[in-house]
Amino acid sequence: MNPEDQSTRDHYTTLEVAGLLGMAVRSVQLMVDREELEAWKTPGGHRRISRTSVERWIASRKPAGSGHERQSGPSSSPRPASPAAGAPRLLLIEDSTHFQNLVSLLVRQHFPGIELRVADDGIAGLATYGQFQPDILIVDILLPGIDGPTLITSLRSHPQFARSQLIVITSLDEAQRAPYAFALKGVRVIHKPRLAVELPALLGQIVHPVSQPTP
Repeated sequence: MNPEDQSTRDHYTTLEVAGLLGMAVRSVQLMVDREELEAWKTPGGHRRISRTSVERWIASRKPAGSGHERQSGPSSSPRPASPAAGAPRLLLIEDSTHFQNLVSLLVRQHFPGIELRVADDGIAGLATYGQFQPDILIVDILLPGIDGPTLITSLRSHPQFARSQLIVITSLDEAQRAPYAFALKGVRVIHKPRLAVELPALLGQIVHPVSQPTP
């Protein structure tokens, strides 16, 4: 059997797109449902995804400049003062600018001593985690590059992950999270519509023990 060369086709299967983007098949299906990718079904009921829309989506996730990881806070906001030495470190891995800005705002308002960094996708987040070694890790489920559950599973194999407090944020409801149950068992999960209410309280439970000096 000679499979058709992907480079000559104008479409992909859902499984092929999942492989290209480093995501779970369910994540790709949700992207199609949200109309982030253009797709149609064959007479046999198989989903086909436009190659052009996949390439456009990949291009839209490439930030200007050389790196994906950036310092926290909206570009229009003044840069906060540098955190004190020994301040708790928080890494946010989230591709939505809106939620990047919301988390940054909540952290500045409630926990100005936290050192916050933001990564725009799973691959950049994985690299930044190793460099930054955060005390607190906030991860979205649906991420480009590597989706959140895959990233969490990968990090759990590293000894340093044991020192990080993990919070997952997501727009998915409980039923939609079912495919990711393997990574979310025992993990604190915040539904994004309740982020502004629940995140400060949850961080408060984590930050104070982290920030207390060792006797």
